[in-house]
Amino acid sequence: MAKKGQGPGLGPKGKGIEKMSSEGKYVIHATIRVDGTVARKDVVGAIFGQTEGLLGEGLQLRKLQRTGRIGHVDVNLNNHKGRVQGQIEVSSSIDQVSTAVIGAALETIDRIGPCKAVIKVKEIENIRSAKRDHVIDRAKELLLGIVNSASGESKNILDEVRAVLTLDTEIEFEEMTAGPNVRNSDAIIIVEGRNDVRNLLKFGINNAIATMGSGIKPELAELASKKKTVTAFLDGDRGGKLLLMEINGSLGKSLTHVAFAPQSREVEHLEGKVVTKCLGQKEPASKAVARIQTEIQKDDDNSVGKGTPSLEAPEEIKGWAQLMDGLKRNQAVIVQEDGSGSDPISAKDLESALGESAGAQGLVFSGKVTDRIHELASGAGINNVVGKTVGPQSLKLGVQAYSVRDLE
Repeated sequence: MAKKGQGPGLGPKGKGIEKMSSEGKYVIHATIRVDGTVARKDVVGAIFGQTEGLLGEGLQLRKLQRTGRIGHVDVNLNNHKGRVQGQIEVSSSIDQVSTAVIGAALETIDRIGPCKAVIKVKEIENIRSAKRDHVIDRAKELLLGIVNSASGESKNILDEVRAVLTLDTEIEFEEMTAGPNVRNSDAIIIVEGRNDVRNLLKFGINNAIATMGSGIKPELAELASKKKTVTAFLDGDRGGKLLLMEINGSLGKSLTHVAFAPQSREVEHLEGKVVTKCLGQKEPASKAVARIQTEIQKDDDNSVGKGTPSLEAPEEIKGWAQLMDGLKRNQAVIVQEDGSGSDPISAKDLESALGESAGAQGLVFSGKVTDRIHELASGAGINNVVGKTVGPQSLKLGVQAYSVRDLE
């Protein structure tokens, strides 16, 4: 990691800029990838130099920094085999629209000195919102401390408050994310991922459990066998249908009901009233499985000519199809510069693996390419992803996604 130095927009710590940073409302978080060796001062110089005159007089970065409205430009770089990757953070106390414009301007920088460069903004963090979340979380902790020290005379109050505080608390059940009531409830709801469980928790549904995208664990099948009602609540797309077939194959008669999100929507993004409606319209598992089996067969029969339009993948990317062989559901392989693939990576380890990789040119994912996959690939400087299936928008954050059908 490069040492911090001074250049345009960098002031000595402990002085005015650091004070401004602590008062700033937003922080722009971006990644940078450079095909060559550059220093931190080169990156900072390019940020101030190449955006000068682009945004008009009111958004000149040098002027904004002199007046304390743009703060410290923090650049951290890693050099690996002659290529540089890193992170950029820019603090801002101007309004959110202007901050977003400056973030977009950073992405127009395509060269650092003589070297080709790519800058991608990952997020613009609202510092005040983050502080507010911290206040809420800390207040919950303090309140629990008060409640736990209550006397026996306050037992009814204690139970009531604890019920509220555990409403949105997830647990780990045999390495699967679940709601706090999944062990003791007579009914459980099976969903695909961790974020599905978290979304249901927001609406007081505390008995959901996620398959975690790595096949149906025997522990989940055993848990389901002990419940009166087992409902699969799945995304409203082909991936959700295929997961239903997988769940049914593992659980058999233990699966009693099936509910789907609306067409093309995912459980993790549903509003409370939509969740209630979908679960209220659940159907017997035997009926749903028979219907979905027929729909999948029709989809397969219509895949040529009448199916979803396919992209024409470049020949190099078509060669990645072999890397999909042997992968379990939602496992991934990072494609190296020489076209070779990494060892299989689980979904939960993918973010850290991408952060440690250098020079990766692609990603092969044995599952649906979601917004999260686009974000992880973009952050790692990867421009192309191959997945089992792809959503309706295949190009996001500069990352082009292809389905296995596009490789045929």
